[in-house]
Amino acid sequence: MIQGISHITLAVTDLERAWLFYRDVLGCQPLARWRRGAYLLAGELWLCLSLDATASAAPRHDYSHVALSISESAFADWCDRLVAAQIPQWQPNTSEGKSLYILDPDGHKLELHCGSWQSRLATTKNVPYDDMEFFV
Repeated sequence: MIQGISHITLAVTDLERAWLFYRDVLGCQPLARWRRGAYLLAGELWLCLSLDATASAAPRHDYSHVALSISESAFADWCDRLVAAQIPQWQPNTSEGKSLYILDPDGHKLELHCGSWQSRLATTKNVPYDDMEFFV
């Protein structure tokens, strides 16, 4: 049985630029760095940045993204900080919980989200998505 996410690896076009974004803008904790990659922690999430010549700095056109947890009490500060840093946003929030949808320097779609799967299901039980079925 799968127990959870071990780590997330993001292909980057410029390791230094990605390193500075994740370390200095998002506040991830540096663990290790080498010529073609880096390890950081976002809370307990192990994040790997991997220099990849085939990567593109253009955002994908689908909804795939990585959602990072933040506390509701810190949400306004995060919004102010990222807007001041001119971090591009890729969509407005339209779902349960406070969220800010941003792009990293390589166009990876990120979401800073206040909430959990439990709060999402509680909300959608009141107003379910089309043909939604619940198992818990």
